[in-house]
Amino acid sequence: MMDAFERFGLLINDRVVRTPVGIASMAGIVDASYVIERTGHIGFAFIGGYSIDQSTMDAAKSIAAKGDRREFLYNDPVEELTKQIAKMEKNNVILGINLRGSTPESFRTLAGATGDRVVYEIDAHCRQPEMIAAGCGEHYLKKPDELEAAVRALKKEGVTVSVKIRAGVAADDRQLAIKLWSAGADILHIDLMDFGSAKLRQIRNSCPLMLIANNSITGFDKMKDMLSHGADLVSLARQSDIRTLSGLDAAITRYADEEGWYNAPKQLCRGGDIRALAFCCMPVKECPLIPTLSRMGITKENYIHMKQEAVKGLPLENGKQTCFGSLAWCCKISSPCMFRDLTLKQEGLSKKEYMRLKRDLSDTLMCGVFHDMPFDESS
Repeated sequence: MMDAFERFGLLINDRVVRTPVGIASMAGIVDASYVIERTGHIGFAFIGGYSIDQSTMDAAKSIAAKGDRREFLYNDPVEELTKQIAKMEKNNVILGINLRGSTPESFRTLAGATGDRVVYEIDAHCRQPEMIAAGCGEHYLKKPDELEAAVRALKKEGVTVSVKIRAGVAADDRQLAIKLWSAGADILHIDLMDFGSAKLRQIRNSCPLMLIANNSITGFDKMKDMLSHGADLVSLARQSDIRTLSGLDAAITRYADEEGWYNAPKQLCRGGDIRALAFCCMPVKECPLIPTLSRMGITKENYIHMKQEAVKGLPLENGKQTCFGSLAWCCKISSPCMFRDLTLKQEGLSKKEYMRLKRDLSDTLMCGVFHDMPFDESS
């Protein structure tokens, strides 16, 4: 698994994620057995959704009684989920459980009973009228204070928390992301619907949460578009067949091994998210960097200092013949630059190693950007 960590640098629940390709929950369909059949091609999976209190279990029974949708039905959610978790005990796939609960206490009670071996995902995504009436699913997107309370309840149990949302339902997805980050959420799992990568970029620029992009990701081009606009991982639901999953896994592994940074952002001047600060030059001309720094409340001087400190003692500190005297200010490897490439040759750095160093630089800059307060990303 060390190769996987070097390749993608992904950890969930203190475990290495083998690949950024995973499975999203589908009620009545995705359980441990479904995941086990696809183990060789995924890095994570969310089973469920599982109803965890009386009101949501009653809602599940009502939905199933109509006959047009499947649901997981049982009398004891703790017993059922304990069985599902046990089936995945020796599996390398990072397991998450997608939960439909109507009160903070229902989430906390379940986590207290089943422990910290899994990721707990709050279902703020389901749009079935019965579930919304029961006080879960999209209900939470209209009542963000209740969603925040559910996150805080789970965090009191010391577990990793994901929140599954549907983009465009909350009043402002960016403000919701900030609220969930402040409450202690670890992962934001986003069904992007028809919004695409532009919405993802806005959310990425608003919070440092791990982001999973979901919906209609069936080919590598779509996957790469999501990753280059802020996603850390992608999930599939209806298209989570073995052929599609294996193709995406193979493609992203090959891309990472060739390019060095599997989810490298587009450059800021080409519509990239703020991770692309790693590729920006010094703020000496009018370009998208200037208004971005202004929105973040970072002065030009502080930005320069942040970047210089981040590369001290590292190969990116070198490069006197480059435009600004250091590889720290050099652009993405896909942009032609003879001065950068000459420096890489002199330093004995491959283009792949250069991009991995830029990934590390980006991580350091993001820690600095989001250290104190969130900023208003309105573009």
